[in-house]
Amino acid sequence: MIKKKPEWIKVKLPVGKNYKKIQYLTNIYGLNTVCKSAGCPNIGECWGKGVATFMILGNVCTRSCKFCGINTGKPGKLDWEEPKKVAKSIKILKIKHVVLTSVNRDDLKDMGSYIWIKTIKEIRNLNNPITIEALIPDFKGDKNIIKKIVNVKPEVISHNLETVQRLTKKVRVQAKYERSLQVLKYIKDKNNKIRTKTGIMLGLGETKKEIIKTMMDIKKSNVDILTIGQYLKPSLKHYPIHNFIHPYYFKILKKIGLKMGFLYVESGPLVRSSYRADKHVK
Repeated sequence: MIKKKPEWIKVKLPVGKNYKKIQYLTNIYGLNTVCKSAGCPNIGECWGKGVATFMILGNVCTRSCKFCGINTGKPGKLDWEEPKKVAKSIKILKIKHVVLTSVNRDDLKDMGSYIWIKTIKEIRNLNNPITIEALIPDFKGDKNIIKKIVNVKPEVISHNLETVQRLTKKVRVQAKYERSLQVLKYIKDKNNKIRTKTGIMLGLGETKKEIIKTMMDIKKSNVDILTIGQYLKPSLKHYPIHNFIHPYYFKILKKIGLKMGFLYVESGPLVRSSYRADKHVK
């Protein structure tokens, strides 16, 4: 059992005016950010630069993935004003690129797609020109719902594979490896001008061979952008850390990914799917 983090796992403390401004706005509007809810290690760096990932549809997820720090259980009522609140906050912060994500809402008939679409439209109305990344759930693979997200044309649509095929059932529980790949491929098939993106975590017990195979599977699904980071256990109840991956190996994986044909590979111990997301649009 690993008790101590290596020296390369260093997290910057939240500081600066931008951090306080985002914190203030999310509090007064009752908004959620995945940065805070999931305990992202880059919250200090990103919020300090005025960049945040807004998490819509509440802060309670209907799924119980073993790696995730977001609360699970029965979600509360929807906030129908949330799309306008998010858009207004983004305008105040003068954000030029925004990442939207959400909890899974398998309890809803439309799985939250109405709020998703409404939020993107409200952001466009108040903040044009702005670029948007939609980091979506798998929506149980429902193509009718996914098509609606594609039709509002965010510049980037991402959906995280998270881990290798062998560990998916243990780590993601209700999710399916092949279904996630199909979601990514479907997005690209419907609109090849939209950039697609996914992310995986290392340190869960995967082998080097499995990592490379996963990267190849992702590329076969016509994904443009890949993020690779170190899994960090949110609490004692979560899936155990098998090992810490050295930064040098992340650099090797980045080179391999670029040779495979990915347009952009963000790879490092503290990398998360929304890290430096503004670069993925360029």
